[in-house]
Amino acid sequence: MSVLTYPEAIGVGLLQGVTELFPVSSLGHSILIPALLGGHWQHDLDVSADGSLYLNELVGLHLATALALVVFFWRDWVRVIRGLVTSITQRRVRTVDQRLAWLIVVACIPVGVAGIALDKVFRTTLGKPVPTAIFLALNGIVLFVTEQLRRGGTGRRRAEDAVKPGEEHLSPDELSDLRITRMTMRQAVTIGAAQILALLPGISRSGTTISAGIFKGLNHEDSARFAFLLATPVIGGAALLKLPPLLGPEGNGLRGPLLAGSVAAFVAAYLATRFLVRYFENRTLIPFAVYCTLAGLGSLAYFTVA
Repeated sequence: MSVLTYPEAIGVGLLQGVTELFPVSSLGHSILIPALLGGHWQHDLDVSADGSLYLNELVGLHLATALALVVFFWRDWVRVIRGLVTSITQRRVRTVDQRLAWLIVVACIPVGVAGIALDKVFRTTLGKPVPTAIFLALNGIVLFVTEQLRRGGTGRRRAEDAVKPGEEHLSPDELSDLRITRMTMRQAVTIGAAQILALLPGISRSGTTISAGIFKGLNHEDSARFAFLLATPVIGGAALLKLPPLLGPEGNGLRGPLLAGSVAAFVAAYLATRFLVRYFENRTLIPFAVYCTLAGLGSLAYFTVA
């Protein structure tokens, strides 16, 4: 049974907090980096080992990441929850907040179902360095292809995204929500379903969601915003499902390191979100595409030769 030490927990927490939101795959890095470091890191941090609690510990850290997203987007979540409640009580979907709430709900359904059914198979069977390296390289290629196929894709706002008469009083976040809610429910489901690919270690949840949003007509900024809003209930829900074993007898000796790692993950995720929200205002996925491709191919060469 793998047990995270305090240095391992803090290191994994920092790594998870950043890579969960950057389009570079948190699970992929959580598998590859310990394997590259070797020694007790490789032994303790092995998601595919029999009887390992590392996967539960790793997903448990996601709760801190989800909390960081809630804190960063708290105004948005107040509007979303209010929109969902008023929509249910009034039995209508008219306002931007009400529509955004239901877009998030329907978009989370596919990955929720797939996660329950396939999560263990994907993460334990494929959670080894070689397949993870291949998927990480493929993740980079997907991000690169997304930018190449994006019509007029510079990452900047398009003409149709400009502020229209009557919208001058809205905040930037409200304007972004307005643009997002112009999507259909079917488009939202497609974007949400893209998160299923992130069950494959090395494929980024935020990367696939942002790419799907761009293909459905959102600009980079709005795609990233919608991806982060979708990530909050998905990774938070997954974390809550993995926590019970850690709270029982099996978690004895693990809760201290997990708490330390969670604090690290929260700080890293909050800072990463703050950076990325500004980054995607006028930049693209290309740097992440290059990094994932090179890191994936380099790791694959290392593990196949070693």
